[in-house]
Amino acid sequence: MEPSPIPCPAPLVPDVTALAALDTAYKAARMRQAVFIAVEYQGSHWAVKADTRAAGPEHTTDDAASAAIGAAFLYLARRREIRFDAFTGPVYFVLHDIAAEDRARELAAALHAALYGDLGPLRAALPVDI
Repeated sequence: MEPSPIPCPAPLVPDVTALAALDTAYKAARMRQAVFIAVEYQGSHWAVKADTRAAGPEHTTDDAASAAIGAAFLYLARRREIRFDAFTGPVYFVLHDIAAEDRARELAAALHAALYGDLGPLRAALPVDI
């Protein structure tokens, strides 16, 4: 598996639907000390998964990014783009029930960028100011 750029653009977000793919992608993120990001097909919908622990204890997400991520998740849940039982951090994130792979990849890339302090992609992915 090729290492993903940081932050990872939507087309390169790994699909970890297969357990072996999840294991490989997570190990690759840990070896690079990068935030793990992936999409996964779950029956009829997609999920986004992120884990900052793969980046090591030095990685932190600033308060502004954490607040923006929380606001984005709440907005998406209210619009029923994701379920309300999303894991919203601070180190592990999962968004369930995303209807389309392209949207899951867009949200994954935006979340990954936000976890590195770049809120631009997250703001671009949502039609409201966060």
